[in-house]
Amino acid sequence: MYDVIIVGGGPGGLTAAIYAARGGLKTAVIESMVPGGQAALTESIENYPGFPDGISGFELANNFYKQALNQGAEFIFENVSELKLTDKVKTIVTDKQSIEARSVIIAAGSKPRFLGIEGEKTFHGRGVSYCATCDGAFYKGKRLAVIGGGNAALEEAVYLTKFATEVFIIHRRQGFRASQIAIEHAQSNPKISFMLNYTVEEISGKDKVEKVVLKNKESKEIEDLKVDGVFIYIGTEPNTKFVADYFNTDEKGYIITDEFLRTSIEGVYAVGDIRTTPLRQVATAVGDGAIAGVQIEKYLAAYERIK
Repeated sequence: MYDVIIVGGGPGGLTAAIYAARGGLKTAVIESMVPGGQAALTESIENYPGFPDGISGFELANNFYKQALNQGAEFIFENVSELKLTDKVKTIVTDKQSIEARSVIIAAGSKPRFLGIEGEKTFHGRGVSYCATCDGAFYKGKRLAVIGGGNAALEEAVYLTKFATEVFIIHRRQGFRASQIAIEHAQSNPKISFMLNYTVEEISGKDKVEKVVLKNKESKEIEDLKVDGVFIYIGTEPNTKFVADYFNTDEKGYIITDEFLRTSIEGVYAVGDIRTTPLRQVATAVGDGAIAGVQIEKYLAAYERIK
């Protein structure tokens, strides 16, 4: 029996573990992969306070992980298949065991959104990727397309120029949703070209990606762009499939919480990218984790008094 189980080991979950364990709660984090979530796959994080020269996402996430361990948090590296949350004692079912806890924090994060076009699934892993840090080194001397217009698209395009000879940023609008500094970094890179007001209609090739088929939104003309790889950054969607029937969510499926990070189920909290929030950054996930970790201490103290 744990005081709190944290489902997900990204920045929000790891911070919650630090606070909960430090508060004397028997704490475990269940993570299916490596600690750090999407942050751990980011080449460089330049906007997290305390690192004026930036820090690699892997290094930052590893520091969070080691700090949680030092505070006494346990880690269980298994896949969660089912949650039973409506009783006072919560049950988390993994592919290997069932674990009980008096409270739960959902910190499962989000995943890349798919374009949903022909060729995307066919060439996934054979030229289509959603992670430049993971796959960029496979494309030394190649031509690449990056699809998207937010910070992730522009920042990862700049990273890919370490390997590729040319990187084309394809965006369906004329303007970007990215920060000014991300735009300036991309615009000043001689290896990057911009194709604005274009939509991607198809990803094509034989055994691997050979081209993307584009449509000019103004002229309606169809164009082929020869590339060796396609990196897609068009946003994220929450990893709520395994808990979708439990919580109040917004129209996009993100879990709705109150200011204390409480969900619609007593004793269950949600932090980080999986919840409705105006900003999804490492810094905001860390803030969420701190709040939830402290609030669970208070919830369990009240629970003991009532019992």
